[in-house]
Amino acid sequence: MKKAAKFVVFLLTSVLLVFVFALAGCSTEEPRYIRSVAVVGDSLIAYYSDGSNEIIANVNTRYTIEELYEECKKVYGEDLTYEEFLEKYVTVDVPVDNSKVIGQALTSSVKFFTEFSETVSTGIMQSSKRTGLYTGSGVIYKKDTEYTYMITNYHVVYSQYANSDNDNGHIAEAIHCYLYGSESAPYKSGSNGSYTVYEYDSYAVPCEYVGGSLANDIAVVRAKTSDMLAINANYTAAEFADSYHVGQTAIAIGNPEGEGISVSEGIVSVADEYINLNIDGKGAREYRSMRIDTAIYSGNSGGGLFNTSGKLIGITNAGDGEDQSINYAVPLEIAKGVTDNILWQYGDGSEGAVSVQVPKLGVNVTSENARYSYDANSGYGEIVENIVVKSIVENSIAQKIGLQSGDILKGMTVGDVSYTLNRNFDISDILLTARPDATLTVTYLRGGEIKTTSAYTFKQSDFAAVE
Repeated sequence: MKKAAKFVVFLLTSVLLVFVFALAGCSTEEPRYIRSVAVVGDSLIAYYSDGSNEIIANVNTRYTIEELYEECKKVYGEDLTYEEFLEKYVTVDVPVDNSKVIGQALTSSVKFFTEFSETVSTGIMQSSKRTGLYTGSGVIYKKDTEYTYMITNYHVVYSQYANSDNDNGHIAEAIHCYLYGSESAPYKSGSNGSYTVYEYDSYAVPCEYVGGSLANDIAVVRAKTSDMLAINANYTAAEFADSYHVGQTAIAIGNPEGEGISVSEGIVSVADEYINLNIDGKGAREYRSMRIDTAIYSGNSGGGLFNTSGKLIGITNAGDGEDQSINYAVPLEIAKGVTDNILWQYGDGSEGAVSVQVPKLGVNVTSENARYSYDANSGYGEIVENIVVKSIVENSIAQKIGLQSGDILKGMTVGDVSYTLNRNFDISDILLTARPDATLTVTYLRGGEIKTTSAYTFKQSDFAAVE
């Protein structure tokens, strides 16, 4: 209970105050104290340690915390400060209401329709052409004067069935988004040979593909800010959180079953695990994911996963299919790292869609001594492990800065930002933030001593595209 609670008036019919009032004094008899308090009919009844009980209040009476404090001192004779009273005797069970946070998050939520010219199999040695129309979700991330940038899943804007008639290879040849509250859907207006022609109403905002990563299932699209403002001048951009933890609330906003933007709520079930997805039809790939028990369905793909502060902790992208308590999201480190990397590439004079660019460190690592580390002060824990260098690639950055086989990696500094290395995948997450001309140093444990490598300045030639 914080001190601010003293300004709140409590109605005992809706909020249960639990007191454990120990009797003070010098009596040698067994002290009698209140074990619990319960509402029975119109009465608030105290149940004592000796088995007795008594009515101590009428539930229709309003009490401030200050009044209860004074009554406690008068009845039990304890010389307590107000702060001691709050800490020692009062707990409040207040229902959690995230409606305000959700209300704000809806202003940054969109649903997408994507179109492809496709060829699909219709039987043995038979196929046909069609217009593939798909729907998904997205979240607004950046709002500039000219353009507004949105995040979604790569598989929302990609089709393995796209054929040579598709204008953008396997990327959607038409993308439209709808802001929450102004949602609609395209309708068939005719055909063009084998392809269905779809028309959109005035609520639909045309978008274009900026870039993406198949390997991370993240894509960025943009729309003209003027077009978005014409629909709703009050739309906003979402922010990413700094972290997330198992047990924290996870609020998904998306477009389940294509029926329109809606909200579901659950918790983070597993911080990091690996799942297999086949996005491009060339076989399953392994994706690091956050598991949630928040309900999501087909159409939720690409939607924002928010915490109770209204900040993004991930982008929802997959479900178990058989158990709706097992669903997945791209965790914030990957979602934010990939998105910022794409925007950096796109803003650097690009004349077309871009891919993620990262430097290769040239170090192979293995994990040892994985364990759960709980911090009582924060109330959260995380799995940590020793990240041990297994081998170094010849003439690589890792060799140039002085890393050796057997070193235990503890941290990395890229530019002016320092990171702690707790899991081996932290390395690839951090490298998403690297840019040319930024310096790199690595902190490591060797021979029982903590050391820091020499500095390396990234060059443009160090970077390579990631699918």
